[in-house]
Amino acid sequence: MTQELIDLKKSILEGRYADALVIVDELEGMSKQAILRNIQAYLNILLIHLIKNQVEQRLTGSWAASIRNSIREIKKLNIKDNKTSFYINLNEWESLMEEEVIEDAIADASQEVMSGKFTRSQLSAMLDKSQILTTATSLLALTYTYSPKELPAIMDDYLSKLAGGED
Repeated sequence: MTQELIDLKKSILEGRYADALVIVDELEGMSKQAILRNIQAYLNILLIHLIKNQVEQRLTGSWAASIRNSIREIKKLNIKDNKTSFYINLNEWESLMEEEVIEDAIADASQEVMSGKFTRSQLSAMLDKSQILTTATSLLALTYTYSPKELPAIMDDYLSKLAGGED
């Protein structure tokens, strides 16, 4: 990105505004991609813990904290600077998870579920992926409705409904 900034400054100083605008567009694209990568990283963590919850039928305090943290961070990252629009709209989550994130989450979760007892393919065959995606989408939907202040209490209520969450 440093080279792009140098080129941008040079273009402006030389009066090459069309070139400067092209560089600005490139920088905006790079910024959006970085934000989407961060969102996907938190989404991966969310899915890993939902996978562990489904297979092990329990919810530890650290899993609940990771789920809550992932949702909070996704909420922060997903809202654009204008505070009125999002990088990922509510109706786009499920296809994003199906296409890009769920298989990585299964591979990562296979290292953790039941202390690594299952391979990625074994774990994948065991899962009700549609239920995991539905749960994840429901949790993500909360980020569009509730403020950062309200979200933790709402999350606690939702997490209590997961297997083992009543404890």
